[in-house]
Amino acid sequence: MADEKNPEEGVPEERLQHEQLQREPHSEDGDTTDAEELIAAEGPDVEQPSDDLSSEDRALLDEAERDLVTEYRERAARAEAELVNFRMRVERDRAANREAVVADVVRSLLPVIDDLDLAEKHGDLVEGSAVALIAEKLRGTFERMGLRRVGEQGEVFDPNFHDAIAQLPTPGATEQTVADVVQVGFALGDRLLRAAKVAVAVPAE
Repeated sequence: MADEKNPEEGVPEERLQHEQLQREPHSEDGDTTDAEELIAAEGPDVEQPSDDLSSEDRALLDEAERDLVTEYRERAARAEAELVNFRMRVERDRAANREAVVADVVRSLLPVIDDLDLAEKHGDLVEGSAVALIAEKLRGTFERMGLRRVGEQGEVFDPNFHDAIAQLPTPGATEQTVADVVQVGFALGDRLLRAAKVAVAVPAE
């Protein structure tokens, strides 16, 4: 009778080792799992922070938020006001610069107006002549720009607009008035371009 063979005989050694490994528990994974369970079961009792606030703390937090919102609104309002003021200053400066440029140009042309006045006084501006037409257009342009004459006979003397080159004691005079206009003055809007040169009638002593 033939000898009974061991069922494992004839099986390759590598296969046997593989089956043995499959039957053995994985100690490393088991150790890791056991360690995690142990920590979860016996770990320190750490108190987790709570999201719940007391009514007092909530009131303080709400007040802080309101104060912060109010502060940001005030900052925004101040910034907007500063921007508006800046724009207004820019516009004022721009207008002032424009007026200054116009005033300089008109001031440089005042001698031309003086010559036209002198020509008219001497009868040189014949009606319908080319010079008379030019004078009329030039005067009209200056008037539309706001140019006005300063200094008329009989008006009260004002040192802000009149340059007194002579004083004439006048019986019966109770105040200083313009007795004669030697050279007319000009103002552009509120800006004085040239004071009028005048003789002033003063009360006699």
